Amino acid sequence: MKALCWHGKNDIRCDTVPDPKIEDARDVIIKVTSCAICGSDLHLMDGLMPTMKSGDVLGHEFMGEVVEVGQGFTKFKKGDRIVVPFNINCGQCDQCRRGNWSVCERSNRNAEMAAAQFGFTTAGLFGYSHLTGGYAGGQAEYVRVPMADVAPMKVPEGMTDDDVLFLTDIFPTGYQGAEHAEIKPGDITAIWGVGPVGYFAIQSAKVMGAERIIAIETVPERIALARKAGATDIIDFAQEDVYERILEISKGKGADSVIDCVGMEASGAHGIAGMVDAVKEKLLPAERTTALDQAIRAVRGCGVVSVPGVYGGPVSVNMGSIVQKGLTMRSGQTHVKRYLEPLTKLIQDGKIDTTSLISHRSTKLEDGPDLYKAFKDKKDGCTKVVFNLS
Repeated sequence: MKALCWHGKNDIRCDTVPDPKIEDARDVIIKVTSCAICGSDLHLMDGLMPTMKSGDVLGHEFMGEVVEVGQGFTKFKKGDRIVVPFNINCGQCDQCRRGNWSVCERSNRNAEMAAAQFGFTTAGLFGYSHLTGGYAGGQAEYVRVPMADVAPMKVPEGMTDDDVLFLTDIFPTGYQGAEHAEIKPGDITAIWGVGPVGYFAIQSAKVMGAERIIAIETVPERIALARKAGATDIIDFAQEDVYERILEISKGKGADSVIDCVGMEASGAHGIAGMVDAVKEKLLPAERTTALDQAIRAVRGCGVVSVPGVYGGPVSVNMGSIVQKGLTMRSGQTHVKRYLEPLTKLIQDGKIDTTSLISHRSTKLEDGPDLYKAFKDKKDGCTKVVFNLS
């Protein structure tokens, strides 16, 4: 079969790889009907996640049709269309029983490796390094879905791939980021980055009743997306001082909550901060904290800092501000299964737009390497890439 594979920094190829096979009674094999390139995939492209191996199949936003099931498997049957969350869940460990699906204790085949890096294991993830289990991803014609009796969801009748594809990751991630921000009706919330996660965080903040939703962005296409999603205020960080503008909007108090949807590859620091970031980049592959630094500074006292943006290792954080301002910080990989049913209802009720951010489509995985580059470089108005394979 064809699949998009990692072969090193900035080296994504469409390879021919072996078809997946059933390995356990709880497995299903799906024929991928739609998949997407996620902003988190760009961290892999940039070589920022350790333990990647040449030939690893990429992709964690995918869905498809069941073509084979494990012996005795009953949740799905051949022909069912299913959405597959990016994290893999056993459904039996203490964390799964608590509903903390992103830190499942049994699904990561390399749990000891993850624990050495993070203190405790993460869940197994599709297409996201051997640190998270080394599972083949979904930017492929076929995928083996382990423990498929727990997390995946059958697509409700009448819903298209475009309706539900982003339930695999970016919609729940944006929603969880807004939920972590503890947004209440009338609040002011500021959101850094209007990539796909920021796009859904803005819509989620609107659903939760935020009165002012401030989007911090500089790419014209993403600014347009922010407005379409419901942002009431736009701060172009290349043209304005973010902190001063948030003070102005909030009448000197700061935002009630802030959401960093950017993560480890933030850009846009100017002046001294920009020079410091440039030096750090040359000396070591540092994770850039520009967005997080601005967010911590711009939130009000006793406000909430929500971080759905991905960070892979240690970073310098202004702990003095967090302590002295009495801030609450919340983060984590998304507990996708927790949100599938309620977010499906929001889509069905027409409260969430799932399609406007899609700028580029293809029916061929062979186009993947070029589309990865367009997405990374933000060229040709690229805001989201979707492959419709059947």
